Amino acid sequence: MNHRPLGRSGLSTAPLIFGGNVFGWTADEAMSHRLLDAFVDGGFNAIDTADVYSAWVPGHVGGESESVIGRWLKARGKRDDVLILTKVAMWPAQPGLSAANIASAVEGSLKRLQTDYIDLYQAHQDDESTPVEETLEAFDRLVKAGKVRAIGASNFSPARLSASLKASQTLGLARYETIQPKFNLYDRHEVEGPLAALTAHEGLGVIPFYGLAAGFLTGKYRTDADLEGKARARTILRDYWNDKGKRILAALDAAAKAVSASPAQVALAWIMAHPSITAPLASATSIEQLSELMGAARLTLPAEVIEALNAAR
Repeated sequence: MNHRPLGRSGLSTAPLIFGGNVFGWTADEAMSHRLLDAFVDGGFNAIDTADVYSAWVPGHVGGESESVIGRWLKARGKRDDVLILTKVAMWPAQPGLSAANIASAVEGSLKRLQTDYIDLYQAHQDDESTPVEETLEAFDRLVKAGKVRAIGASNFSPARLSASLKASQTLGLARYETIQPKFNLYDRHEVEGPLAALTAHEGLGVIPFYGLAAGFLTGKYRTDADLEGKARARTILRDYWNDKGKRILAALDAAAKAVSASPAQVALAWIMAHPSITAPLASATSIEQLSELMGAARLTLPAEVIEALNAAR
C-alpha cells in the first residue's frame, strides 16, 4: 500500500487514517482494541485522536480516547508501527494555544497515551487570543525536546494558517506540516479554494475529517425511520437531510453500482483521489464497518465516475 507524505515532516501515512473519537464512546475499550489491531494488521498506520475526546459524553471528562489508545499501545508493544496524532486547544479543561497550556496539555496526552513522543501534535482549533508566535515557539520547544516529531493545525482559516507558516519561516520555528479541514462530497468549500492553493504551494499534508459526513454518505440513512435512535441523527438532519444531500446520495448509488462497491467506499475513495488530499480520517465501531472502510483504500475510481461525483452539488 502506497504511503503519502505528511507535509515535509518525513512522516508518511497510509491513504486512510483512523478517527479515534469513537474510542471509549460508541466503541467500548475491548472493541476499540480489536479495531486498532485490525486496522494495523490491514496495513494502515495512522491513528488520530484529541485530548478533548470524549468530554461531550455524560459521565466523561475528556482524555478517554487517548487513554484507550495508550492501553492498546502498551498491550501491543509495537509503538514504532504506528503514527499517533493528537490535538490540543478544544478541551474545556485545557483550552487554547497559549504556551503554558500547550506545555501542560502535552504532558497529559503523553501520560494517557503511555508514550514518550507524539508523532503529530495538532492545534485543534485557532486561538486568536494568543499570538501565533507564542504558540509556535511552544510547539517548537516540544519538537526540540523530542516529545513531538511534527506539528499540524486543524480548523484554521487559510489566512491564519498562512500567517502561522510565515511566522515559522521568519523565526526559524517548527511549522505546521498538516491541516485538518472538514471535507467530503457534501462539504467541499473548506478545501476547494484558497486552502488548496496554500497547501499546494507550501507542501502541506491535508488530512480531512468528516469524510462520511457523520455517516450520511454511507447511504444507510434514507428515511426518517433510519435515523431513529442514532447518535448522529441530529447532525445529519440539520446538515445533510436536504435536496443537495439527496442528489449526492443518488450519485453515490450510481457510482457504487458502476464499480461494485459500497457508497461509503466510493465516498472515501473519491476523497483519496482528490488532488489536494493526503488521507481522510474515518471512524468505525465494528470490525465489519472497518473492513468496509479499509476496502476504500484499494478502490480505484474511473475518471468518468469521479466526474459524475464532482458534478453532484
